[in-house]
Amino acid sequence: MSAIVVSQLHMYPVKSCAGTPLEVACLDARGVVHDREFMVVDAAGDFLTQREAPRLALIVPSRSDDRLELGAPGMPPFRLAPVTVGEATPVRVWRDHVAAVDQGELIAEWLGDFLRLSCRLVRQADNAIRHVDPEYATKPDDQVGFADGYPLLLLSEESLADLNRRLTEPLPMNRFRPNVVVRGSGEPYAEDCWSRIRIGEVECSVVKACARCVTTTTDQLTAERKAEPLVTLATYRRVPRGVLFGQNLIHHAPGVLRVGNTVHVLARRRNVAATNGG
Repeated sequence: MSAIVVSQLHMYPVKSCAGTPLEVACLDARGVVHDREFMVVDAAGDFLTQREAPRLALIVPSRSDDRLELGAPGMPPFRLAPVTVGEATPVRVWRDHVAAVDQGELIAEWLGDFLRLSCRLVRQADNAIRHVDPEYATKPDDQVGFADGYPLLLLSEESLADLNRRLTEPLPMNRFRPNVVVRGSGEPYAEDCWSRIRIGEVECSVVKACARCVTTTTDQLTAERKAEPLVTLATYRRVPRGVLFGQNLIHHAPGVLRVGNTVHVLARRRNVAATNGG
């Protein structure tokens, strides 16, 4: 059997906007550095994603150490020096309330013009800790940024290839917005059976299968929405909490991931069905 290796790495500076491919991903306590660091919220401070605003997919962020740049069709590029200090206000991600710093009027206007709705851009406060679901945490201080629930999402090329064999029109990996893509597992959905892995020198717990939402039906290049892949996934990947595709990871310590890293499976699950339905 060939080695399992990392074939792609991605980070998403603004939640639900386009991703950035990486060759090297540095991990801090929240996950990939700058991943889901920013988020678009409505007037009440509630998070907005492609579920409600599919045009978010068309916004392409670029993050450097001191700048966030946003581009979108028909819009002038917007360059922002992130606001890291100032009054922090609570925003909501699912059931969590998180302290965040508003990024100002100009970027709010730019986003509002493109998305055609009233919104703000916020950045998670440096001292704000958003804990992962304690039911799946590996230690009390496990945390996450503005991602839906966990620091890292992993998917294998073999799993996507199996799904695409079932579809009339194959879909690209970007529909599923993973941080880590692997290949060489030997069979589709092998990642469902993993409970602990080491990627290069970074050890991770594989804590929960990812239940997929309508974002997967949104073309990331056009923002057009169709029925697939949820219809097909529901025929063979449905459990009571939804259709499952990919695995959420919690890394045990800061470190560095690289494309080409070998993935070592350190422990496997005994009851996959029970875990996936959690």
